[in-house]
Amino acid sequence: MNQSYILNYMGLGWLDPFYIMIVLLLLIVVLFVLHFVQRARIRTLNEEYEKFMEGKDGKSLEDQFGDLFTDISDLKTATRRDRRDIDALLKNIQTCYQKMGLVKYDAFHEMGGKLSFALCMLDKNDNGYIVNSVHSNNGCYTYTKEIVEGKSAIELGFEEKEALEQAVSLINSKDHHDKVIREASQRAERAAKRTAKDA
Repeated sequence: MNQSYILNYMGLGWLDPFYIMIVLLLLIVVLFVLHFVQRARIRTLNEEYEKFMEGKDGKSLEDQFGDLFTDISDLKTATRRDRRDIDALLKNIQTCYQKMGLVKYDAFHEMGGKLSFALCMLDKNDNGYIVNSVHSNNGCYTYTKEIVEGKSAIELGFEEKEALEQAVSLINSKDHHDKVIREASQRAERAAKRTAKDA
């Protein structure tokens, strides 16, 4: 009677108390299941903790964490040093010969096998030299011409012009090398940021 009065007061007079008991029993079962699951998780954590702490005390843990922080500091120092080395290499490579054009030809009709050649070597800014080696029956003669920003103050022969065009072609252009250097620098920056973030 009291239950019916309470249910009527709550607006649930139509609900059979038997169903309420079933729902409560189901909730109890669910709570028991959750309880055992949590106990299993806690037991696993305790086992892992005991395994981690096996043979260790506060002092050994302090030493271990100190070693980890030292390793992280060493990694950051090494990353900064590597970045400086990369920057130095990228700067030095600009003055190295990194573009080449080679044209082999027969300087004289009586000579075969294309023993003569025009070799163009340029740096990142298209500065360098053209070496023209002329072979004949009487010997070998070598000439050099300076190239500044892709141009020569001295008139170039046909083969020399072709070698120069090869060296400054699109695949070896200044923009191409700028892109390569820029991408390498960006990769180094991303690696440094990841190292700093992980630390």
